[in-house]
Amino acid sequence: MDTSTGERQGLLHYEGNAYRVISAAETLGTDFHRWPMVLRLLAENVARCAPPQEREAMLTALRHWRERCSSTDEISFRPGRLLMHDTTSTPALVDMAALRDTIAGAGGDPEQVSPTLPVEVSVDHSLAVEVYATPDAPARNIQLEIRRNRERYRFLKWAAGAMSNIHINPPGSGIMHTINLEQLATVATVHTDGEVQWIAPDMMLGTDSHTPMVNGLGVLGWGIGGLEAETVMFGMPTTLKLPDVVGVHLAGRLQGGVTATDLALVVTQRLRELGVTGEFVEFYGPGVTTLSVGDRAVVANMAPEYGATTGYFPVDQAVLDYLAVTGRSQQQQNLVHDYFRSMGYWFDPTATPDYSRTINIDLDAVSPGAAGPRRPQDHVAIAEIPAVLAREKAPLNWEEGASMPEFPVALASITSCTNTSDPRLLIAAGLLARRARERGLSPAPWVKTSLAPGSPAAVSYLARAGLDEDLSAVGFDVVGFGCATCIGNSGPLPLETEQGRRAEQIRPVAILSGNRNFPGRIHPDLDLGFLMSPPMVVAYALAGDAAVDLSTAVFGVDEDGREVRLADLWPTPEEIDHTLAGALDPDDFARDFRTALENPMWKHIDAPTGPLFPWDPESTILRPPPFAAADSGGVLGPLDAHPLLVLGDDITTDHISPASAIPPDSFVADYLVARGEDRDDLNVFASRRGNWEVMARGAYFSKAVSNALAPDAGIAMTTHGPSGDIMSIWDAANRYRADSVPVMVIAGDRYGMGSSRDWAAKAQKLLGVRTVVAASYERIHRSNLIGMGILPLTYPADVRERLQEIDAATVLSADLSLALAGPRASVPVTIRESSGDTWEFFAETAVDTGMEVELLRAGGVIPKILDRALSAR
Repeated sequence: MDTSTGERQGLLHYEGNAYRVISAAETLGTDFHRWPMVLRLLAENVARCAPPQEREAMLTALRHWRERCSSTDEISFRPGRLLMHDTTSTPALVDMAALRDTIAGAGGDPEQVSPTLPVEVSVDHSLAVEVYATPDAPARNIQLEIRRNRERYRFLKWAAGAMSNIHINPPGSGIMHTINLEQLATVATVHTDGEVQWIAPDMMLGTDSHTPMVNGLGVLGWGIGGLEAETVMFGMPTTLKLPDVVGVHLAGRLQGGVTATDLALVVTQRLRELGVTGEFVEFYGPGVTTLSVGDRAVVANMAPEYGATTGYFPVDQAVLDYLAVTGRSQQQQNLVHDYFRSMGYWFDPTATPDYSRTINIDLDAVSPGAAGPRRPQDHVAIAEIPAVLAREKAPLNWEEGASMPEFPVALASITSCTNTSDPRLLIAAGLLARRARERGLSPAPWVKTSLAPGSPAAVSYLARAGLDEDLSAVGFDVVGFGCATCIGNSGPLPLETEQGRRAEQIRPVAILSGNRNFPGRIHPDLDLGFLMSPPMVVAYALAGDAAVDLSTAVFGVDEDGREVRLADLWPTPEEIDHTLAGALDPDDFARDFRTALENPMWKHIDAPTGPLFPWDPESTILRPPPFAAADSGGVLGPLDAHPLLVLGDDITTDHISPASAIPPDSFVADYLVARGEDRDDLNVFASRRGNWEVMARGAYFSKAVSNALAPDAGIAMTTHGPSGDIMSIWDAANRYRADSVPVMVIAGDRYGMGSSRDWAAKAQKLLGVRTVVAASYERIHRSNLIGMGILPLTYPADVRERLQEIDAATVLSADLSLALAGPRASVPVTIRESSGDTWEFFAETAVDTGMEVELLRAGGVIPKILDRALSAR
């Protein structure tokens, strides 16, 4: 490498051309190997992308990070691309369409509202499992999907035509994170900035919390909320406090019968116990080299479940192997190898960088396991599941000898990007299905089975191995290519199961290979669920009883009367390796993806044209939101607020803004039916994220949410403080608004964990929430609250009990403008209880950066963008 072109920029001569590059030695010094790899990559991004007047100060902060392995300094980060899915892109693009209207109304040019960097949109979140256990399930499910979502898809196609830099990957092309791994990620990228050609690491952001899955391929990326994505789309950098970096040292090798899923669940448990919320996690040590990119991606995918921003695996030979097996060119493989090795970004399994904290995981000690019954961090051994369920409340009317067990497997789904992106796991599931088929086993009639791979290529390699027929024989026909059951699009339960649930004769359990099992997420009527590997999902489907100890029990009898145990069905590592080698063809990945992009049903959807979207005032799908108006702005200042809700720990974004089916007997359904919709075909909440009236009414619509202000009143209910009347949260918010009374939310730990959905913050804004006062927040939801101009406050532990006991007539007083003093500012809070008692405490703003302070000053992301656009006019 020739560095004669300047201190900041060296030259890399590659295939006859000279490219600008930035090495770790240039940014951090000759002892760069002492820094975690993620900080080396952040330093490269700062050196290449930060404004000249800020660059050196940020690099100095990075160089000083090792002094304490922590820092309060801020840096900027500019991704090379942005990845979104349909149910996060829709509200973001609706915001942008509404901003175009506002700018045009003010005499400005609406076309200035367009992304300034490439935005890939995957339509993967809308597929519902209506048809299953039949070979024609994919075609029938996608027909239903497009019929139900045609209006929203028309809007997405309009946005792609009206705005620059937006590309839509249609239904059936795969899950966004699988597409990212198999198609979009380059690892090293060549791009032109002006007249300068660069080689740089592929770095990106995504509006889904599981974006870190691509960390398994050595690509640095993480999940952000839709509101933060809007700032990125308009050319503003993401700012972040220099992160603490937790090193996870891996030693040994996974033993036979142990899957990447088992490792991911152990990592999730260990890191949740450690506490890594908002921190970067990096894996190092010799055990890393024993894991394939498929294995690594499963672990990296679970980063939001263990609370981290990233779950990064550096680039090594395994990355080159994955690029080869997924059909990337030899030229691209060579580029990655030469660039990462010469720049100081190649993984050394013997290196021990300095980390903020470290933990050790011995891969040899990992054993088959699961997580549940309600949280992904609650790891249990397979043998412990019966005891876990025995501690649950038994069904009231179950009787010995009934046709179904107490805890029947209601859903058995191989689903989600987490596990279905790893061919080894799908092959293992198929081989287990083959042995079950040979023994004449099949699922019980109350089990709804489904297989929703992350990629169409899965069909090709399963068919080449002959495993598609084996999976079909035990009910696991492919139902489509989308998130499906993992995000709550599981469709209705089998009739027998639903009748037993309603009669309280059973407590149905979901078994899935997904990443989350929060109550109500997988299905609104299920509060028990276990995460586990794809082959284990097949095994539980065959057993039909979630309370059976599959590690030892007989769960079937074959046609010859022989007992069948799990060990009789589980494939050996050698069998998996042999089958995998014969099944994979690198040509499958690009070919099958191209075929999926030509989806004729998608192509036949007509879309409007022109710079402004023609809103339909009668639509129940798309409505311009009120917070995109010109008069929206900052609302920080003196506050005297009533509590709208008082909530406990682990309130997820699924609870705040559900994605699952809209219950036909809900007041949200009443609103839609009054506007001409069919009560029996209302689709899912996620399909209506372009309509603020539906989403605001649907806030906190979850059986799992317990509001201490009205604990026995029903779903999404509260008490109106001044009157004492019990009513829906939506009605109470409107009454408060009519009386010009602001409201706030009290919550416990980990408020907003789970999905990145910005509607969890937007709904609170529309309910009039000015501040949330919580024990702690998950990273993305905290950012989304700030993006909506809502101030997140944290309270000290010694007032937790008193806050949890306040009633609806209590008034919280504070001067929220104190938040503008800077990150982590102190705010005095006065509580005036209905009894007349008054007490005080000091809250701290959960605000990390100066950019977040500026967003709060402006009133959030959208007012900030609007102000910039109107100023430019």
